[in-house]
Amino acid sequence: MKKCIIIPDSFKGTMSALEFCQIAEKTVKRHMPGCEVLTIPVADGGEGTVDCFVCALGAEKIERSVCGPWQENVSAAYCVKDGTAFIEMAQAAGLPMVGEHKNPAKTTTFGVGSLIRDAVEQGCKSIVIGLGVVAVYRLVFEAYHGVFVNKRHAGLECLKVVSPGLELSRAVGKLLCAGSKFAFAGFERLLSGCTVTAMCDIDNPMYGAQGAAAIFAPQKGADKEMVALLDRNLVHLGNLMQQKTGADIANMPGAGAAGAFGAGIVAFLGGKLQSGIETVLECVRFDELLEGADMVFTGEGQMDSQSLHGKAVIGIAGRAAKKHVPVTVIAGSVGDGA
Repeated sequence: MKKCIIIPDSFKGTMSALEFCQIAEKTVKRHMPGCEVLTIPVADGGEGTVDCFVCALGAEKIERSVCGPWQENVSAAYCVKDGTAFIEMAQAAGLPMVGEHKNPAKTTTFGVGSLIRDAVEQGCKSIVIGLGVVAVYRLVFEAYHGVFVNKRHAGLECLKVVSPGLELSRAVGKLLCAGSKFAFAGFERLLSGCTVTAMCDIDNPMYGAQGAAAIFAPQKGADKEMVALLDRNLVHLGNLMQQKTGADIANMPGAGAAGAFGAGIVAFLGGKLQSGIETVLECVRFDELLEGADMVFTGEGQMDSQSLHGKAVIGIAGRAAKKHVPVTVIAGSVGDGA
């Protein structure tokens, strides 16, 4: 074997994709000293996404102090390569950040918006946002509040949220009610010339039985009553989005990702939702790297029926098949439907 590519997802709970790459590269070189080994650690948008792009692309890592899920100051990083910023929601609002203090009606994604704003101010014209497992079930406009307030957070510049009894400086999920309205000004000016892409690996809609509240809010601490309230609020928000855009964004596959953050990226930032692994493979120019490869090694914590629905392994295998390059999958375990 003269050339191989090592491109795993993380083995959740065991090792990161980067750690797997380091171990696998040493092993291949020990058995085949002359083999050219390319390592590309993969993340689907969740924890580790920024570090993976730093490693795979040699991107510059930028650290900032932003608002965390409970409005505390936290250190969060994104990375930049050739005018593209790679932002990981989990850096500012990840589920592990809240520990046992889960309350999706009160925690915030404000810091995510601050990272987006900072990247635009740094001159980035392409924004890639990883919609990983976050601690919050935020209605998406709060993060965009973070985008459009000034650096001192003194007030809104471009986004105004009007709702009975709702403070303009803070807007939380449980307070978005049927009487709320949105007034937008300046979005297009601030993001002029920018493209926004969300790395999304679920196809859930905004609301309903398979929506963001019903499926994902309980893991963030929501009880049945809160789930019902959040779902009603999302129905209203979906109607507002449709009024603004003329499109049924609420039912787009992936609209419910990260507490309906996916829908907000489409409605408010003019962005698009894209498979996380497809985004990664495009960014690292995987098709070009496959030229002359004899084998691709990939893997994940568990191979099961979900692996066939947009996950890293199947995305990699599909690209490799077109180039007639064999793929070896190393999995921590084999689950139902594999």
